[in-house]
Amino acid sequence: MPTTTVACPNIPAMAGSSNVPHKTSLPEGVRVGTVMRIRGTVPENAGRFHVNLLCDQEGGEAALHFNPRFDQSVVVFNTKEQGTWGKEERGHGIPFQRGQPFEVLLIATEEGFKTVVGDAEYHHFRYRLPPARVRVVEVGGDLQLQSLKIF
Repeated sequence: MPTTTVACPNIPAMAGSSNVPHKTSLPEGVRVGTVMRIRGTVPENAGRFHVNLLCDQEGGEAALHFNPRFDQSVVVFNTKEQGTWGKEERGHGIPFQRGQPFEVLLIATEEGFKTVVGDAEYHHFRYRLPPARVRVVEVGGDLQLQSLKIF
C-alpha cells in the first residue's frame, strides 16, 4: 500500500476546530500492517474528538470508532453495523490532555486495531467488521488536526 500523507494547515488555536471534520479515502481498504498516524492538539475547551474507520462515505458502518471524551475522562471504542452502534469498550484512563499535542497510531494487526498513544500501547480493539471493508478515515470533533499519515 502506498504511503498517504495529508498535511493539515496549522490554524491558530483560537480558530477552534475549523480544519475538521477531515476525511481521507482508502480505496484499497485496510490490511494487516496498515498504520494510521494522527497528530494534533487538543484545545483547552475540548469535549470530545473521534477517529472513525468508515466502510462508506455516509458512515452507516464503522469498523472502528475511537472517541476520547474529556467530559467523561474516558476513551470509547466501538463499531457501527447497519446504522446501529455495538457494545462500547473503554480504555483505561484518558491518555490525552487539554491544550497538549498528541500522536495516535492505529495499527491493523491479525486480531484487531492496536492503539498506541505517544509511545505506549493503550488498547487492542478486536475486529467486529473486516478491516478490508474500511474505505474512509474520518477525524473530527474538538481537536486541531496537524496530520494524518497512512502507511
